[in-house]
Amino acid sequence: MKQVVATALILLLLFFLLPLLLIRGGSPADQPDDAPTGTLPLDRTVVSPPPAAGADETAAVRVKLPDGTVSEMTMADYLWRVVAAEMPASFESEALKAQAVAARTYAEVKMAAAVANHPDADVCTDINCCQAYIEPAAAAANWGENADAYTEKIKAAVSGTDGMVALYDGAPIQAVFFSSAAGRTVDAVEVWGNSVPYLTSVESPEGDEVPGYHSTVSVPLETFKSTILAEAPDADLSGDASGWLSNIVHNSAGGVEKVDVGGVTMSGGTVRTLFGLRSANFTVTADSESLTFSVTGYGHGVGMSQYGANALAKEGKPYQDIIKWYYTGVTVARMDEK
Repeated sequence: MKQVVATALILLLLFFLLPLLLIRGGSPADQPDDAPTGTLPLDRTVVSPPPAAGADETAAVRVKLPDGTVSEMTMADYLWRVVAAEMPASFESEALKAQAVAARTYAEVKMAAAVANHPDADVCTDINCCQAYIEPAAAAANWGENADAYTEKIKAAVSGTDGMVALYDGAPIQAVFFSSAAGRTVDAVEVWGNSVPYLTSVESPEGDEVPGYHSTVSVPLETFKSTILAEAPDADLSGDASGWLSNIVHNSAGGVEKVDVGGVTMSGGTVRTLFGLRSANFTVTADSESLTFSVTGYGHGVGMSQYGANALAKEGKPYQDIIKWYYTGVTVARMDEK
């Protein structure tokens, strides 16, 4: 009788345990504690495909460095260095993105044509030819305790606009920019003599929050005379200094388009350059010792105002709208989609 009962118990245990062993594919000791319970076989893993490389990561740029050597880097690396040099990293993220788009567009135009200053490179680091440029180590030293945060912030501005450029009639524009305007930007024809449909005068919302927005430059009378006569020997700077500048013609932004200096007509830009003024938006007063220029804004005034872009970003405008605000009639699209 005991054998019958024992045999029955063994058969009963096998009846319940055998299906479980078959389902697990082996004994419980063969499986990890966190073995999946789904329908995938246990000896297979799901591998996600790597993300596709961005347009900036696959585009190469040859950069002529200050020491004359040429370094090849990705567009992403080049743009990081330009944005870090051209715009304060403390600016709003959308303003930094707008700067990245402008810088990328500017670079694309430079890369499409040979430039005498750097025939073996696409771009250079001379701001009088191309765009400002700073190495990461130098930028980090400037930023101090904010270095890590600002490094990532600019990286995000570049990657967040990957491949995006400003286009007019399907072609990249001359995406010029400057620091700050005196209420409006200037039409390109008033500064450089060439009419450009997307570089027209528009309102710009920055103001007294801009460092150095209002500045003054006082020039001793004798220094003023020698500087002007070196540029325009026929200028008549006799008599009272209050009459040396006359017939001022203002541009669309309220700045000086041209002015007679000692009877010789000069552009506002020329006067700005001769006396190191921050912009051509100036007025002049004279006394017995000097001429004093009162100046508003900073830069040539054409294209995108950087401080204006930051003001628009603070209002909630995305980078695409900022670009379209300053470059009339453009579209914003990836280079490979234009």
